[in-house]
Amino acid sequence: MSQSTVLSDFIILSDAPAIPGLTFRNFRGESDYPNILAIINGSKKADSIERSDTLEDIANNYAHLENCDPFQDLLFAEVDGQAVAYNRAFWGREQDGTRVYTCFGFMLPEWRRKGIGTVMLRRGEDRLREIAAEHPQEGPRYFQVFFVDENEKGTLALLEKAGYTPIRYGFSMVRDLSEPFPDAPMPEGLDVRPVQKEHLRAIFDADMESFRDHWGFTPPTEERYLGWVNQPGFDPSLFKIAWDGDQVVGGVQNFIAKEENEEYNRKRGYTEGIFTRRPWRKRGVARALLVQSMKMFKEMGMTETALGVDAENPNGALHLYQSVGYRQVKKGITLRKPME
Repeated sequence: MSQSTVLSDFIILSDAPAIPGLTFRNFRGESDYPNILAIINGSKKADSIERSDTLEDIANNYAHLENCDPFQDLLFAEVDGQAVAYNRAFWGREQDGTRVYTCFGFMLPEWRRKGIGTVMLRRGEDRLREIAAEHPQEGPRYFQVFFVDENEKGTLALLEKAGYTPIRYGFSMVRDLSEPFPDAPMPEGLDVRPVQKEHLRAIFDADMESFRDHWGFTPPTEERYLGWVNQPGFDPSLFKIAWDGDQVVGGVQNFIAKEENEEYNRKRGYTEGIFTRRPWRKRGVARALLVQSMKMFKEMGMTETALGVDAENPNGALHLYQSVGYRQVKKGITLRKPME
């Protein structure tokens, strides 16, 4: 176990590598948002990760964290006063009672393979053990890192060396909108309506209810709802929501990542947040909503759509997405190890 001493907001890690100017410290609040953004942006190209974060995204995420106190649960590494890496710890209790304790992070590529990531992961696990010690001790408990991209070779090697093993896979998928659309009528008696502000809570609740039986589901909190409705670029006018009278049946929570499209010179719409409530499953609701979403994006001038899927989704989502033209472009890996 890593030994540490807190001096002001600096942290001395006794097992840190001997790198001139290397220090570790806690989170300093909003002034660290640009450091977080710079580290994410500086690492993504080396890992072949396509994402375009903004300061507004980071501010919203940190305003609505769940089961995480950033002033205790974040760790920064600096060299000569410049932030070069950070990680964050948080925890969750899944629907079946399993407790998962997560530590994830980013590091600038020029500082990798020098031992910094190893000690930061140990420190994150130490913090998670402190948190777990305050929880009931019954039921399974795991350290977890969620959906590491298959191209993040260094991260995967670090985690596997620390005893983590892959337990779940997911795919990023893309659909070319120049291809023909399949026939996908909405089931009789259901209709799709423009989303009004007063519909948002019902849509969120229906989405959460639909995922109760999915692997890794954690019951929602108010912070999760607030983070959803306050995210930059949130545009429910793009949603496709099916109704049966006054009941939300299912939905596709479409969005366009404007900054990402500009950075990667593409015209992509995301068909994400796909759900169907149990009483209306196996009737073609999600298929109809997906096809409507793709047609909408094509009319808007988009040339492709994209989504992510759990490879072992219990309701056959992968097969559904393949049947309407999506193809796998990347794989993500979730890893765990038992908490001693």
